[in-house]
Amino acid sequence: MDPRLEANRSNWNERVGVHARSRFYDVDGWLRDAPGPDPREREALGDLDGMTLVHLQCHFGMDTLRWARAVVTGLDFSPAAIDEAVGLSQRAGLAARSTFVCANVYDAPRALSGQRFDVVYVSLGALCWLPNIDAWGEVVSELLKPGGRLYLHDVHPLSSCFDDAGERIAFGYFEEVDRPYVDDTGDTYTDGERLSTTRIYVWNHAIGEIVAALIDRGVVLESLVEHDWTVFQQFPWLVESSTGQFVTPDDHPRLPLSFTLLARSPS
Repeated sequence: MDPRLEANRSNWNERVGVHARSRFYDVDGWLRDAPGPDPREREALGDLDGMTLVHLQCHFGMDTLRWARAVVTGLDFSPAAIDEAVGLSQRAGLAARSTFVCANVYDAPRALSGQRFDVVYVSLGALCWLPNIDAWGEVVSELLKPGGRLYLHDVHPLSSCFDDAGERIAFGYFEEVDRPYVDDTGDTYTDGERLSTTRIYVWNHAIGEIVAALIDRGVVLESLVEHDWTVFQQFPWLVESSTGQFVTPDDHPRLPLSFTLLARSPS
């Protein structure tokens, strides 16, 4: 594996315990409430009962298991995350409808033995950990059944150009494989202690680069929506709405904070 991805995996192995204990994820509340998919995602994808879904970069499986009325597979490169996901599926009574596989996302077609899926699902905060978005597009195309759909919701690459204060452009908009952003703060996006395994490498990918990675493989773009909201406190000046989303206050210029892309493999 690329040494930069090895460093990221070490960092994520440590994050798993912090995240599983955090108020941000609230695992006990999740187990108690047994939530299904986010209504916005359910509206986009419809009823998946009995269909197959693979969640790439699934972390410890909470978003994956929301879809467990389908037959779900979660894939992540962190062994600690996969162990936690398997345990969570057992505690939730969903082990029979879920499988978790430890593999680098670029190795997913091989790790999943060539299996193809009705839905490839990618949730917020995934793409920045990948150095090459074109290779990711190849993976998605290999995992989709004919007529299968991709659902991607992620951080908007323009918002990723700003510094932590959200006040100035500090990072590039386009992918630069050999020039990642390097961070050693040990911060994570949840409550809880700082990490001791601090070094991470992240990359930005322009909207056009993401779209091209798919359509160059014949995957058909169905919709692309830019949102002025996200689900975490990305910048200190964002305010939390009544729906739990973080949005731009009225006295601040609106920025795209996340985006949703839907695409389909030709039948």
